[in-house]
Amino acid sequence: MAVTGIDEYAAVVARHEVRIGAPIGRVWALHTDVNRWTTWQNDIDRAYADGPLQLGSVFHWNTAGLQISSTVYAIEAPRRILWGGPAQGIVGIHEWTFTGDGDATVVTTAESWEGRQVRADTENLRQALDASLISWLRLLRETAEKPAGRS
Repeated sequence: MAVTGIDEYAAVVARHEVRIGAPIGRVWALHTDVNRWTTWQNDIDRAYADGPLQLGSVFHWNTAGLQISSTVYAIEAPRRILWGGPAQGIVGIHEWTFTGDGDATVVTTAESWEGRQVRADTENLRQALDASLISWLRLLRETAEKPAGRS
């Protein structure tokens, strides 16, 4: 079965959005350069991809004590990327969309978590996911809005 979006019926679903004062190309490049995530994402301990993200590629990252291998399910540069996979009993699916808005970019993210572990502690995991996405968007905005040459 092809994954085309988040699991709207999952135990935990979170959605967040931010407007970033930077052009879509800059925001997209920053967000999809997995090998540089640790330079601006202080919640991520390790991240690597063997090459540019493309349909079916897998990248690996560690955050909040989880070792995650994510598969790219859909990619439409620079507008949308969908990735996900299992991590220690949680099946996560994460969608990001990027919309140009003049000289800015609106970034929308939606993520679903499912699994026995999630259903056993839904509210705490919902709060953890919300906090994680809010932090990711804040750090993405702060980094993308820095003047060129300062990362």
